[in-house]
Amino acid sequence: MSPRPRVLMDADAIDRALDAIAADVLERGEADPSVVLVGIRTRGVPLSERLAEKLSKAAGRPFPLGVLDINLYRDDLSSIADHPVLRSTHIPDGVAGRGVLLVDDVLFTGRTVRAALEALIDLGRPNWIRLIVLVDRGHREVPIRADYRGLEIETHRDQQVEVQLESTDGKERVILIEPEDDACS
Repeated sequence: MSPRPRVLMDADAIDRALDAIAADVLERGEADPSVVLVGIRTRGVPLSERLAEKLSKAAGRPFPLGVLDINLYRDDLSSIADHPVLRSTHIPDGVAGRGVLLVDDVLFTGRTVRAALEALIDLGRPNWIRLIVLVDRGHREVPIRADYRGLEIETHRDQQVEVQLESTDGKERVILIEPEDDACS
């Protein structure tokens, strides 16, 4: 029997974390009109949309929002799919000369963020890039760190942290999944 996932954040905790991140971005002065929020596909996109809504409300103006597909930039592309699914990247007015708030759901090895940085740089030279993640779980393989995080948790490498969002999964929570114990099977 597989273990039940442990809930790390429920819907209210996720919303509070996004509120705190938005407040921190504003406090640090990183929400001027030239800044764009860019969500990494897949779950970084709805998180960036929610942050944009919170920042727009607090700033009293629309907050630019972009979507980044990193599939061609992944260093494990050949091992995960023969034919990668390519989706669109769209960043209004590009990234050149702008601040970028890059959004993802979970920071683990850092390889997804490394791929996103390469993709962004191919689109132009931003003034700066800050990383926002809902969950930072450690175990970096590349030197990447989050500038803003909702939850920082120590995990084991064989555990999984999964963000489930209402818009993509029909549930709203962050769970920790333990590996199945092969000794019991």
